Amino acid sequence: MYNNADILENEILEKYPGVLEALIRDHTTQKNIFWATDNYEHLGNGYKFNCEIQVDKISGENGTVIMPRVKKNKELQQSRVREMAEVFTPSWICNAQNNLIDNAWFGRENVFNREINKDGIKTWETNQESIAFSKDKDWEAYVRDKRLEMTCGEAPYITSRYDTTTGEFIPVENRIGLLDRKLRVVYENCNSSGEWLKAAQQAYMSIYAFEWQGDSLLLAREAMLITFIENYTKKFGKEPLQKSITYIAYIISWNVWQMDGLKGTIPNTCEVKTSSETNLFGEVEVKKTPCEGCKTDNIKKHNGIYAIIKDWANKDKSTGKKGRKLRYIDLLN
Repeated sequence: MYNNADILENEILEKYPGVLEALIRDHTTQKNIFWATDNYEHLGNGYKFNCEIQVDKISGENGTVIMPRVKKNKELQQSRVREMAEVFTPSWICNAQNNLIDNAWFGRENVFNREINKDGIKTWETNQESIAFSKDKDWEAYVRDKRLEMTCGEAPYITSRYDTTTGEFIPVENRIGLLDRKLRVVYENCNSSGEWLKAAQQAYMSIYAFEWQGDSLLLAREAMLITFIENYTKKFGKEPLQKSITYIAYIISWNVWQMDGLKGTIPNTCEVKTSSETNLFGEVEVKKTPCEGCKTDNIKKHNGIYAIIKDWANKDKSTGKKGRKLRYIDLLN
């Protein structure tokens, strides 16, 4: 499963019971995420645009249905570019842009790595020294600081397990994603398993992302899950317990969600409402009312299903427990 761009659903299913089910869960609809693409409809029943992604459709003899973009054939890659503007960013660009975020946060440059040009190829050189923090901004504040990748695809800005344009695997210590950086800080500041797990959970709770297409969304979720296992294994020489893996999968399923980024809704849930009334002549007239949000381009007026996310730091009024549920569009206030 590791040292490879393609994470195998069959191995997740075999090694971590219940985790694959968690990774395809949609907490807004209380169903599974759905394909939201026609790329798989040729496979038959269960693969159409509006079909939920089911475990049996991506495992067993269907275990190679989901694969990263770099593994897809060129024709399919090009069709997704045309139809969904699906473009993947080279890791060196992700690194450069993530560096800009950290330059602003730390108030200095080259914190995690130094951008270089090696044999005409743009890349980076990892800073081998432990990351230094100030009294005003300690390592825990960095881990808790929220980050969001919009229309994330396979989430190359969050975790760089592999270069999405070449498929080249990137070792844990050289990764440049937003989550990778947080986990490096956790690695350097936590020595016991319990302390590490608590800080890593905080890191995952602070990373958010959304995506339209169900297959890309699942790939992003899987990459984040395996990143957790790889980082723990690197630190302690063994994999984390099943319950820890399951909890991280639960966090990921909340924080990385399926959404139309222009509407803040579950894709394709806005609809034209129809109603009928009888006029003075006894004739039945059908009235069609389009979605107000779609008609006026007002993100707060859609009649579709608005995506719900979780604010892990604050209490939910209905339960009194931490993990306040709110609509994504309410953050726009």
